[in-house]
Amino acid sequence: MVVISVVGQPRVISPDGKLALQVNDAGNTGFTVFMEGKETFTVSGLGLELESGEELPAPGTKPAISRSSGLTEYQAVVPVKYRQASYPFNRLQLKYRSGSSIEFRVYNDGVAYRFITSRKGVLKVKNEGMRLNFPEGSDAYFPRENSMYSHYERPYLHQPLDSIAPDDFCSLPVLFTAPGRIRVLFTEADLFDYPNAFLKKDNDNGFHAVFPEVVLKALPLGGTSDRSEDIAEQAGYIAEIQGDRSFPWRVFAVSQNDASLAGNDLVYRLSRPSELKDTEWIRPGKVAWDWYNASNITGVDFRSGINTETYRYYIDFAAAYGLEYVILDEGWSKTTSNVLETNPEIDLPELIEYAASKPVGIILWLLWHPLNGNEEKILSTYRDWGVKGVKVDFMQRADQGMVSSYEKIAAVAAANHLLVDFHGAYKPAGLNRAYPNVLSFEGVMGNENNKWSTYANPEHNVTLPFIRMVAGPMDYTPGAMRNAQKDGFCINFDNPSSLGTRAHQVAMYVVYESPLQMLCDAPSLYLREPEVPEFISSIPVVWDETRVLQGEVGDYILIARRSGDTWYLAAMTDWSSRNLETGLSFLGEGVYQATIFKDGPNADKNAADFSIDQQHVTAKDKLKITLAPGGGFTVIMSPVIGL
Repeated sequence: MVVISVVGQPRVISPDGKLALQVNDAGNTGFTVFMEGKETFTVSGLGLELESGEELPAPGTKPAISRSSGLTEYQAVVPVKYRQASYPFNRLQLKYRSGSSIEFRVYNDGVAYRFITSRKGVLKVKNEGMRLNFPEGSDAYFPRENSMYSHYERPYLHQPLDSIAPDDFCSLPVLFTAPGRIRVLFTEADLFDYPNAFLKKDNDNGFHAVFPEVVLKALPLGGTSDRSEDIAEQAGYIAEIQGDRSFPWRVFAVSQNDASLAGNDLVYRLSRPSELKDTEWIRPGKVAWDWYNASNITGVDFRSGINTETYRYYIDFAAAYGLEYVILDEGWSKTTSNVLETNPEIDLPELIEYAASKPVGIILWLLWHPLNGNEEKILSTYRDWGVKGVKVDFMQRADQGMVSSYEKIAAVAAANHLLVDFHGAYKPAGLNRAYPNVLSFEGVMGNENNKWSTYANPEHNVTLPFIRMVAGPMDYTPGAMRNAQKDGFCINFDNPSSLGTRAHQVAMYVVYESPLQMLCDAPSLYLREPEVPEFISSIPVVWDETRVLQGEVGDYILIARRSGDTWYLAAMTDWSSRNLETGLSFLGEGVYQATIFKDGPNADKNAADFSIDQQHVTAKDKLKITLAPGGGFTVIMSPVIGL
């Protein structure tokens, strides 16, 4: 896109010396990344094209080059992977007289770059250039999209790059495998007031970045939809911005080990710190959820459904097991567009008061469309009612205006001490660090797909930790109590089953990161086997430390997390049964009580079969793990006082 001569091909190397980024002098601005001396991928054509026709950096100009080293440190308000962390990096900056620069950072576990502009006034960005190319023999886990109007709920299609058709495109994150089995996950961080990036396939092993244009006019789809839109008019450029700003980081997590990829936190690390001064009120937790199970409760003396009696039952269940919240999903409001009045079958003030006496918080679902432009009125009203959070759904867009809308919702919600869960959403890209009241995002093909498809299967489930979860929290909504092996699964919208075992579902509460973690199934199903909600409720939703012990993308994962002085270890597998073994050297001194939730001896025939065992373990022990097809394993290890 822009022709620049960078004399001497400057290079920046990771602190451990394994990763190197070399700026190229091959007719356009770009760079090549090497892993232990092996060329892994190349990025070219970097630049910003303005609507005026100006290009930044200006063609043919030479930059001033500066180098430095730094340390990225954070103390997480809501710790998803690590409560605190510190990462050294080496930095290279190309600064141009046109008032633009490109900053590169190289960490031990990845590289990133971003544009920075220092211009007066407003700029209209027509395009941001970036072409990504991999060597022959590379492949991808490709979340193919049909449109940039998307809810980002896609399977990750594993295929060679040369089998991806030209002009096919995907949302982010996307995972590539270069020769030598080097994994490269591409996504973005610190995304504010700017559109999401997508990747479109070129004619060879290359891709180029594409972006949705600024939306000038959107109409209800079909003229009547309350949630989906028809983009009727676009601006012809992708962003209108202040000329003095930094742009989103383009992030490449690089690893020769799948386990370390699943533990990568580059997105959080590179995003801006919290904008909130007061965060003491933010309370992560678990949620009893109604929509997945269609409020199908049994063994009661009232008609279940969207009514006061049913939600009192959910509140009682939440209180009995120490769940922090109950969500009232679609149907609680008078209509989906009138979200300031309630369904006449629901006495919301009575429910909020009843829940508060337990104490359980109420979270309300609402569509994005009625909230957009009415954030102050709606969210302050919810605060006055005593609501604790909102689940905002069906955004589906990824343009600049929508990105700014997410931030406005987060900010207004924070001012009213409300938590936020974004559904029908693009992937996380740093908003949850800047606004830690944003606890989770959907943007994932999760358990709700059990109601109409077979996409949320064990192979998909053990792909997510290495791709989607690297971007940030994901509201997969685990906890299904009807479970099936592959041959026994059937689709039932109101009484859904999950693919894989009961222990597979329970393991998700340790493996999957979401500070607002749902229990998706009906309370009456949990109450039939109370040991299941008892075990799930004892698992935290935030973590002091994470160690991914073993794993292969799409095959299995074994992960350990610490909260306080208690360790939680979980494994999940695809449709293959597995025998794993792991040491426990991460444990502290002394004896630990291990409570193990695992596949029962007949889980290969009856996926709901499980067993719970107990034993003592120490840091010197090894743990043997047997997984049924589609299986799981979870152990909680707490210090035994006096031993």
